[in-house]
Amino acid sequence: MVSNSNSFGGVVTEDWTDPSCPVARTLDLVGDRWSLLVVRDAMDGARSFTDFQQRTGIARNILTDRLRRLVDRGVLDRRTAPSGRRQVYVLTPAGRDLFTVVVALRQWGERHAFAAGETHSVLVDEHGVPLPPLQARGSDGTLAGVDTTSVRKVPPPVS
Repeated sequence: MVSNSNSFGGVVTEDWTDPSCPVARTLDLVGDRWSLLVVRDAMDGARSFTDFQQRTGIARNILTDRLRRLVDRGVLDRRTAPSGRRQVYVLTPAGRDLFTVVVALRQWGERHAFAAGETHSVLVDEHGVPLPPLQARGSDGTLAGVDTTSVRKVPPPVS
């Protein structure tokens, strides 16, 4: 898969899994385990190659590849550290937009990936209180779910 930014700030990629599906395109860009863990750790303050490797335990060659891909796909930006001796990685606006996705995955995991009473980390707000469960809402403010939503194809713009 080859990708680069287009003039609208989006990503142009060849060989999409499902070209018209936003979920499939997102998974094509950031959907593997290591990429999402790198994004998670960037959100939690990791900046250097060493930070990411120590937090995830990922092999150096895989981490190198994932950092390159996330930079190429506009999720992370690579910058020279103030010391001038190493590179650091920071979330781009597109990377920061994945926050809600990471929170949703975390909350799903809290509900379905741990046994009752099993110890796990908790995401808290600036007051030290766990975030409330994310809830999708319809245009009228009511809870939305699989029984109350549907997918509509959007026609391509007319040139």
